[in-house]
Amino acid sequence: MSASDRRVREVFIELSDTLVDDFDIIEFLDRLAARCSELLGVSACGILLADHHGALNLVAASSEQARLVELSQLQNLEGPCMDSFSTGRPVQVADLRDARTRWPRFSAAAIETGYLSVQALPMRLRDTVLGAVNLFSRSTGQLDADTIRLGQALADAATIGIVHQRALARQEVVTEQLQTALNSRILIEQAKGFLSHSLDIDVDEAFNILRTYARANNRRLTDVANEVVLARLTLTASSE
Repeated sequence: MSASDRRVREVFIELSDTLVDDFDIIEFLDRLAARCSELLGVSACGILLADHHGALNLVAASSEQARLVELSQLQNLEGPCMDSFSTGRPVQVADLRDARTRWPRFSAAAIETGYLSVQALPMRLRDTVLGAVNLFSRSTGQLDADTIRLGQALADAATIGIVHQRALARQEVVTEQLQTALNSRILIEQAKGFLSHSLDIDVDEAFNILRTYARANNRRLTDVANEVVLARLTLTASSE
């Protein structure tokens, strides 16, 4: 077994953490975004999930730049994840400069950020689509078939983990969990902004401080973010 094969196996084992009692969906999806970027060789990854109204929301991104592009997609209601979510099929554009007519605002935002190609993969379980995973690259060209298959397998594994978390497969439970995740993401973004401003650092570094502190102290990321926002916890750059 090659080193890359071992790493893929390790990541799938890591994603099985959805079976534990103290499951944190935000931490899980942030980990998925990071692992997709790592294993698939793309520049960044964003994850969108539907809320109980069926509207897509940003729940995870591997970088601040990807987060901003995803927010642009949601604001303008156009982009690859929108199409992938509505059709339940992958959407790939090898050169975003060729998609200016199809997604004028999304393409402009992505190109301005430095992303030149994109691949969106649906998060689906049979006929149910919960959201989509967006893979950004700073170079043009299509992802090869093996990479797409691996990316879809990661997205499918994550979807199954969410649906079956704590052995509760009822759709009402799933949508409630996703809504909780969306609320938690807002809180984490507030904490990131607070730390970025107070420590004069960029938001990616601020998020790394939050996540590192949570892991080092065996605490939920959302709980740490809440205490930062309420000024009950003071973090510094040395908190890493």
